[in-house]
Amino acid sequence: MNQDKMHLVNKIFNNETIRTVWDKEKEKYYISVVDIVAVVSESKDGRKYWNKLKQRLKDEGNESVTNCHQLKLKSSDGKYYNTDVVDIEGMFRIIESIPSKNAEPIKQWLARLGSERIDETFDPSLAVQRSIDLYRVKGFDEDWILSRVKNIISRKN
Repeated sequence: MNQDKMHLVNKIFNNETIRTVWDKEKEKYYISVVDIVAVVSESKDGRKYWNKLKQRLKDEGNESVTNCHQLKLKSSDGKYYNTDVVDIEGMFRIIESIPSKNAEPIKQWLARLGSERIDETFDPSLAVQRSIDLYRVKGFDEDWILSRVKNIISRKN
């Protein structure tokens, strides 16, 4: 995986940050396994939980683990560390392996993430509208938003 073609996008689920990376070349999201595992399992140490789960899955011959890749992601201490990431399909497989009441909301959240991106691929205006809506929620006025969108378009051209 070429990290230069990646775009870090932090997502929020139940007030927890889930580090996600958009691969521009492959047009797919990769999600931090440790972040998802921590939220789903409600573990205080998601990394430890993931290491034990990873070993169990390997022993069972589960392919989800072999589909994990490592990318350097920014940690809470501000440093970048190699972190296991997986695409959305792989994440569903890992979540299925965790006995937790939190699994279903995470699956719905991931499905919504993927669906949004797919919808935006078919209709790019959805991405523009989502950006405008976000600026409004953040309190920016209409003139500022219009100016911002125009500047983005000019820069891209």
